[in-house]
Amino acid sequence: MAKGILGRKIGMTQIFDENGVLIPVTVIDVEGNVVLQQKTVEVDGYQATQVGFESKREKLSNKPELGHVKKANTAPKRFVKEIRFDALNNELLALEVGTEIKADLFTAGEDVDVTGTSKGKGFQGNIKRHNQSRGPMTHGSRYHRGVGSLGAVKGNMKGKRLPGQMGNEQVTVQNLKIVAVDTKNDLLLVSGSVPGPRKGYVVVRSAIKKGN
Repeated sequence: MAKGILGRKIGMTQIFDENGVLIPVTVIDVEGNVVLQQKTVEVDGYQATQVGFESKREKLSNKPELGHVKKANTAPKRFVKEIRFDALNNELLALEVGTEIKADLFTAGEDVDVTGTSKGKGFQGNIKRHNQSRGPMTHGSRYHRGVGSLGAVKGNMKGKRLPGQMGNEQVTVQNLKIVAVDTKNDLLLVSGSVPGPRKGYVVVRSAIKKGN
């Protein structure tokens, strides 16, 4: 069954499996997930489950937001996302509004896709942003780290690899494995690294390429 949960990336560590093999893992805190709304085809034109994560003070919310979370009998949330899957295997659609989602939604060994916002690198040139090569540094060359020939573009630069903002964009890493689930502290330990900095928000969903 397909499912998903929101969380905050705590950081990376390493654990040993039953065979003594060291596995690098990312620790994700998923405490405080609540179903805020169930969207239906009849009302909204599509099916999805809106989930909220991490409570915030009411004074930081406006009246529409307070009215929305009041239906779920919960506090306003900092991170709100819709999780969509095929209606035939979407486990979240069976949950009522106001239901709290915990780490035990997943079990060790499941494959998941993790989506987050990558670290922002600021404005970068072509060499760092697109991994292009530099020109000669000696023998009279005046081309070192420039963009190079742009060709006959006639002002149409769409898709051209140019200097610009690097990072700070949505990235999804697919087919990571859940190594362990800490139900006591509502933590997921996912193999490998996931996008974003420490304390960044992430979405953990069932892997779509594994047929879940």
